[in-house]
Amino acid sequence: MKYYNTLLSCLFFLFLFQLGAQEIPNSTVEKYIEDFKKDPRGPYLRIRWFCNDGSIREPRDPCPDNIGGGIQHASYKPEVVALGKKNKLYFGQILAATEIDDFWDDDDNQSRLKQYQLGRYLASVDDGWILRKAQYYRGAVQAEDEQEWGINFYKKIFSVDSLLRRHYYLLRQSLRDVPHSGDTNVAQEMRSQSKVISEEYTPFMDARIKIHGKPEPKDIGMVRNFLEKHQSKLSPELLKRMKELLETMKEFHSPVSMAELSRRVGDIKGDNNFTTEFRAALMALDRETDAKTVVKGLADLLCEIRENITGIEKPRDRLIIMDLSIELENELIKRSQEWKPTDLRQLLSKIYTLSYASMGSGLLEMHEWESVNDLLLVQDDKKELSIDRLQEFQRGARSVVEWSAAMVKAVYGTEVDRYAEFEPMARTFLDDRIRSSVSLGLGESVSRLGDYISEKSSLENKVFNIADQGAVRGLNPGYAKGTLVVISGDPEAIEVDSDKIYVFQRPPSDLKPVAGIMTVSEGNLVSHVQLLARNLGIPNAALSESNLRDLMAKNGSEVFYAVTPAGNVVMKAATSMSAEESALFSTKNRNNTKITVPTEDINTTADRVLSLREVDADDSGKLCGPKAANLGELKKLFPEHVVEGLVIPFGIFRQHMNQQMPGRGMSYWEFLTATFEKAGEMRKAGAADEQVEEYQLSNLKVLSDAIREINLSAEFMTELEEQFTAILGGKIGAVPVFLRSDTNMEDLKEFTGAGLNLTLFNILEREKILQGIKNVWASPYSERSFKWRQSYLLNPENVYPSILIIPSVDVDYSGVMITKGINIGKEKDLTIAFSRGAGGAVDGQSAETYLVTENGWQLLSPARQADYIRLPASGGVKKYYATFEEPILNPGNIESIRDIAAEIRNKIQGSGEADYKGAYDVELGFKNNKLWLFQIRPFVENTNARTSEYLNSISPKKPANLTISLDTKI
Repeated sequence: MKYYNTLLSCLFFLFLFQLGAQEIPNSTVEKYIEDFKKDPRGPYLRIRWFCNDGSIREPRDPCPDNIGGGIQHASYKPEVVALGKKNKLYFGQILAATEIDDFWDDDDNQSRLKQYQLGRYLASVDDGWILRKAQYYRGAVQAEDEQEWGINFYKKIFSVDSLLRRHYYLLRQSLRDVPHSGDTNVAQEMRSQSKVISEEYTPFMDARIKIHGKPEPKDIGMVRNFLEKHQSKLSPELLKRMKELLETMKEFHSPVSMAELSRRVGDIKGDNNFTTEFRAALMALDRETDAKTVVKGLADLLCEIRENITGIEKPRDRLIIMDLSIELENELIKRSQEWKPTDLRQLLSKIYTLSYASMGSGLLEMHEWESVNDLLLVQDDKKELSIDRLQEFQRGARSVVEWSAAMVKAVYGTEVDRYAEFEPMARTFLDDRIRSSVSLGLGESVSRLGDYISEKSSLENKVFNIADQGAVRGLNPGYAKGTLVVISGDPEAIEVDSDKIYVFQRPPSDLKPVAGIMTVSEGNLVSHVQLLARNLGIPNAALSESNLRDLMAKNGSEVFYAVTPAGNVVMKAATSMSAEESALFSTKNRNNTKITVPTEDINTTADRVLSLREVDADDSGKLCGPKAANLGELKKLFPEHVVEGLVIPFGIFRQHMNQQMPGRGMSYWEFLTATFEKAGEMRKAGAADEQVEEYQLSNLKVLSDAIREINLSAEFMTELEEQFTAILGGKIGAVPVFLRSDTNMEDLKEFTGAGLNLTLFNILEREKILQGIKNVWASPYSERSFKWRQSYLLNPENVYPSILIIPSVDVDYSGVMITKGINIGKEKDLTIAFSRGAGGAVDGQSAETYLVTENGWQLLSPARQADYIRLPASGGVKKYYATFEEPILNPGNIESIRDIAAEIRNKIQGSGEADYKGAYDVELGFKNNKLWLFQIRPFVENTNARTSEYLNSISPKKPANLTISLDTKI
């Protein structure tokens, strides 16, 4: 009995331990926040002395000198400590109480630093946030100790050259928030104060928009006039806030003395050519009054600092220069509003200058600027530009705006998304960072250029009447009618409907069929979601953050949406559709030319596990799916670039489906067949499509759940183990592998099916591999997979899964190659997208994307994916964090890709795919600069969308040979 009591006690305490280790739910975090706001001590418990010998003393008992002294500050409430331990959420951080290495938090991608900045922002826009009452809690945080800690923090971090190179943007931004010099973030304070006033007194909203969007010195007079006009209507608290805002605006708009900055540079000791030249440049700017000249000079200085910062020896001196960089950027933002171009040449010059400054401020990496510099450089002796060259300039300028915004999201997005789960106001942090950068003026200038080009080229968007329509650009042509759904938050938890049009921040990784898509972050051109949209003729466009906000006003309304092959975008109320547009959605015209996948040649009797070397393209849709068949073809053509592999053919799956399905009185196959027979009867009886689909999906879920529990035959398991050892060089459980679903209904010439079914990464354990086989067999019957097939195929139920098993290659980076240009470029070009680690580009990562031509290559978008995975030999995946200071692909890699593409084009023409003349979609990777091929499939586009008479009728006809004088007034 004693034994059982002891056992029960152990189990009880184990339960308590596990309960204590669970993450605190967001609902509880929300309650904590509300409680902290009302508590005079906020997140803090009590004031104590924290002595350097580790002892803690009462407030009236300071740490004596003979034990090393100490500092006084608040301790954290138990709830705050628990949030840090369980959720890795750090509220009310006191820097002086934090170890520098813990705050830098390299293992968690500097999350604590980012949370500190986010906390400061929330405090500025929400009346102290969790410190609403506690900001008056005397002694909780000692300003002088925080300042000293900040100086020591930067001295330590700035002593490491690699940290400055890898985290330049983050470290510059942190200088605005981490106390170290007594300065405050005046720009953020000004925006926060105006936001709070407008929320309490709505007539101030127009003034707030002006202050946020285009701050100028004359705004001070605007606010003064507003105060005089509305003074009698304002409460004493609002009057106080208005006067505080005026003082902040005066500070923000007061000119920076370049002579004073030069004096501060003089504090750097030692003979240094950079600082000498820097001081001279500052003194020259001190005498300059022309806004254009000042802005260009400031942009040069920002970039000089970035390029030379690691050449300064002492961390303290680096801190001085980095602080100057912040002040110079602030001055540049202000003075750029005074530079008002009156002709096209001046506008292009301003865009070039602000783009260059984007690199200097860390929004672009240096190699990214080099890739776009030539696109944006217009020689002084140029008199005119062709409309094509002007549009090329616009693409480059728009890229800088998009890449800059993507840098902010890549650095802070994870923390913002996490905080937004319990504090929605956190989402405005990203916009605040963008607005406090050179991107504000750059975006305005690029928008102005876009409007001018649209007028001259007729390539204009008509998306309701929203502002900055030049930021909208078509990705995939098509047209749709449906309810508009605008989603500003995390898209992964959204359940989509096939008859609705969605506007996302980024496309979800497992998107089900929808009528249309628009995204702020397009992910990349060759992700599975993008390929499916292109295949099915789903209209798809990219837009800006401000465009998304403007479209919120149309959320829930019925709209017409079209993207033309030329890339212009139309969106309007469905009630405003023309007769021609309405006719597009008649029963006759909505025939999507669905196809039937032939199944008569499928070999359901093949019961042997095959070597990859035993199959080729001729076996596609017969023995196995196209994935294995095509990789087998590649193995014959490029044996050194393709791993060995195993193929579990259709026949083995089909034979297992003949087993009796538990509790159903019939086989698995009979259950499947009966499901679709019943669905057919329901249609004949007049059941609604939604009712039939609901019945099918319900039964398919039952089937897929049952397949995951199916018994693998002893004969199959024996042969699998023998072939595994013979071909992959080790027993099951010793070699990590990929299990890839390979059905007869994917990778076809007419339907891509990319990413619809299950791929299991780097599985090592024997039992996980065996269970994985069953899971892969079940995956084609998932809701998402069936819905996508149903969108394009007439016989989606006739799906047969085979499985491709290949050994894992722990690639350094991986991605996708399309053997043609997409959106831009020619048929002979290549479009390639790569991300670090395994699984690159296919799941919508913000991948490094290039257009590769016969003579060179052009960066279309840089990598902005903050994390990636590697494949350890122990199985599973390991997460790492990325920085962007170096490109993913090197020139040798691009040449290898170009060479392999030429060989694929030549060799495939003489193989089993000789009748196919289109482009290919190839998945590949590099390990120690060696190229590995993992998959090849036809690249499928929807020809109906590209040849649609309606879409071509609204595509603009570009004027032939149009040139525009650079002296044209705008």
